[in-house]
Amino acid sequence: MVDFQNWTPMTITKPDISLPRGVSDFLPDAAAKIGYIEGRIRRVFELWGFRRIITPKLEYEDVLSIGMGEELKGRTYRFDDRQSGRLLAFPPDITPQVARIVATRLNNWPLPHRISYSGRVLRQTEIQAGRSREIFQSGVELIGLDSPEADAEMVAMAVEALQGLGFDDFKIDMGQVEFCRGIMAASGLQGQPLHELQQAVSRKDSSAVARVLSANSVPEASHREISALPRLFGGREVLDDARRVVTNSRSLAALDNLCQVLDILEIHGVSDRLTIDLGETRGLEYHTGITFEGFVSGLGEPVCSGGRYDNLTARYGFNAPATGFTFNVLSLLQALQHRPELEASTTRDFLLFNRRDDRREVLKVAHLLRSQGYTAARDIIRRDYDSSLEYARRMNFRCMLVVGDDSAGGGCRAVRTRDGRTLTLTMEQLQQNGLMKFIEESQGDE
Repeated sequence: MVDFQNWTPMTITKPDISLPRGVSDFLPDAAAKIGYIEGRIRRVFELWGFRRIITPKLEYEDVLSIGMGEELKGRTYRFDDRQSGRLLAFPPDITPQVARIVATRLNNWPLPHRISYSGRVLRQTEIQAGRSREIFQSGVELIGLDSPEADAEMVAMAVEALQGLGFDDFKIDMGQVEFCRGIMAASGLQGQPLHELQQAVSRKDSSAVARVLSANSVPEASHREISALPRLFGGREVLDDARRVVTNSRSLAALDNLCQVLDILEIHGVSDRLTIDLGETRGLEYHTGITFEGFVSGLGEPVCSGGRYDNLTARYGFNAPATGFTFNVLSLLQALQHRPELEASTTRDFLLFNRRDDRREVLKVAHLLRSQGYTAARDIIRRDYDSSLEYARRMNFRCMLVVGDDSAGGGCRAVRTRDGRTLTLTMEQLQQNGLMKFIEESQGDE
């Protein structure tokens, strides 16, 4: 027999349950917000005729690396597979997976392919606060079209998705990597000088560009073109400025392509959302034409990025032009925090509180509410009214529905958790969706 008067509780050592740096648990509210964002984006993709695929979380590293540049290869998590003896990898990006699928699984299907996806990828990252190794991607790939209209479609979709998420103050920053490539190739620079020049141009650092030019011999025409690059950003007038400076045929052809895309985007009615940056060097190793990034007010990093990449599927044995883009869902989550529509996505409609011992009526009411499109959960734990109402508030239910309440005359009484307002309904009124106005008023307050 235990002597409880002299009993000393044992000290229990808790296990280390911390997560690796750069990954997170997403609790119900955050998960609901992520689901809301992904759902709104996915709906836009569906409306434009894109069909979703689901890619695997693991691939053979040598297969995956075919479709990746050096930067992504250096950020890939790899480990041995004891079953095959081969090296496995967590994909750091979904686009190479789509390219593999198109080249190997869909190669007999008619073109073009309109493919959408949504998923998480993992990337090695510098150890610093706030930098996540997980990236939630929602994107599209349009494969099989070498057309300015295909490029314009990507930008127009990005604008439509951002508007659908409630953003008002945002811009799509467009570039054309062939414009930069033409200027760099005409200069004759290679190796470290070329790398330094690209870095200086990407920073819009005119003084650093001048230092590179003074330290290296380049043709006079190239000197003018390169010196202008850091200044070639702004509105559509930038194209006229570029034509007055640029003489090489490769860059001029890139300008013509960009003009064609902009003309189509004007038909889409999104020209006021666009800025142009002809000095954009992002993606020089990967992209082959139009590139773009989406920026929203208050966030210093892009929420979406994409562009043309005509050489990727050929690496897997299927030569097809392609363009696409992806949203960074966690960046969107950060930019949308505390928006009413996002907060509303975390709520549920009804918690059912049963006054009677018999559960048949409350279960019928729950089934009725769900058939009407409401979310409804029964408070199965036996507790008093006040405790159940407090639980409903804590768990973010809009209303508690009291079933079997004598004061309701045998009907039900809805209690709004935010302010305690009540509404009494008969069972007939409940069957006629008499709660619609009450629940809509509750949503409007959020």
